[in-house]
Amino acid sequence: MRSVRNIKILNKEIHSYINANLNSDLHSLLLKKSPFPEISMQEIVQQIKGKQTAQKKFPFLLKEGIVFPPQLNLEQSSSEITAVYKSQILKGNTFIDLTSGFGIDAYYLSQNFKEVTLVEQNSELLSIVENNWGILNRKATFINQNLENFLNRNKEYFDVIYLDPARRDQNKNKVFLLEDLSPDVLQIKEKLLTTADQVVVKLSPLIDLKYLVSVLPGIFRIEIIAVKNDVKEAVIFLSNEKKEEITVTCVNLESDESSFLFKFGEEESVQAEYSEPEKFIYIPNNSILKAGVFNLVSERFGLKKLHPNTHLYTSAQRISDFPGRILEMQTVESKQIKKKEQFNIISKNYPLKPEDIKKKYGIKDGGKGYLIFTQSKKGKIILKSV
Repeated sequence: MRSVRNIKILNKEIHSYINANLNSDLHSLLLKKSPFPEISMQEIVQQIKGKQTAQKKFPFLLKEGIVFPPQLNLEQSSSEITAVYKSQILKGNTFIDLTSGFGIDAYYLSQNFKEVTLVEQNSELLSIVENNWGILNRKATFINQNLENFLNRNKEYFDVIYLDPARRDQNKNKVFLLEDLSPDVLQIKEKLLTTADQVVVKLSPLIDLKYLVSVLPGIFRIEIIAVKNDVKEAVIFLSNEKKEEITVTCVNLESDESSFLFKFGEEESVQAEYSEPEKFIYIPNNSILKAGVFNLVSERFGLKKLHPNTHLYTSAQRISDFPGRILEMQTVESKQIKKKEQFNIISKNYPLKPEDIKKKYGIKDGGKGYLIFTQSKKGKIILKSV
């Protein structure tokens, strides 16, 4: 096994100190002198941050001997819950992760494979992963190499290639193209598909699905993964094998909602019905909203939309298996809203944002009730939970 550069961090005394300071103020800690001459306080704090992150994001790593990388690598890693979900989809004999990073996805995705290979160009990060996999009793071939160099020299064929391209531009608030990623999947696509039966690529949910399908004709499956209604990933599956259709799954993990499955392009063949608000209002979870299948939701569940640009639905009778929130609401006039009342405020296709609405009406945020400011085909409306 390659040695972790900071292997002394595994010293039992240092680990005890780290565990004793998990709830300490890290800024204050950084001002102190390290009690261990061989390890800096910055390195100690890095491990404390790692354990704090692991408690929420990947608790399976809360074991003695596990080493954590710098904060950026932790932030870029998939969560345990999304990795576990993806692992249920893949199986075979040989698996390779070409951008293994901290190895969270690789650890879970590779569990249904006999031979596992991890490629990572950051030697220190790869050493950390190799150390951790030893602690976890997981075997793999670890290759410290640039992805493109590996592909050019590689002679092996794999059942599944997995990669998680990094953003060249870290501005997370804009729509981006595959050319914005490193590696650029468009440039290496042919090489990937001659190296494996199946190529799986994790992408930011900001990427446009229609764009992806137009530039990557080998896509046969798309998974839109949300956790507690926060969309985390869009995962695409490519193959050289000709597929009749592209299947899309929208899933909201850590909820009791069913997955929403459809065929790509199905949205174009259906029309929504419209209505003024009835007794129940439906808000699809964000994985479905990301997919843009607004008319399909109307058709599948027999619901009516309020407005072409308002992705809220309504019915007189409750539809219990809807993948999202269901609220019993009634239309109210603005004068019926009392100041200092407490509501959760939702603004959909409405000129004011929730913060502006709170200021205008003097409403406090929170509580159990809901106010929805939106539009139906007849114009602006306010809905209040019953």
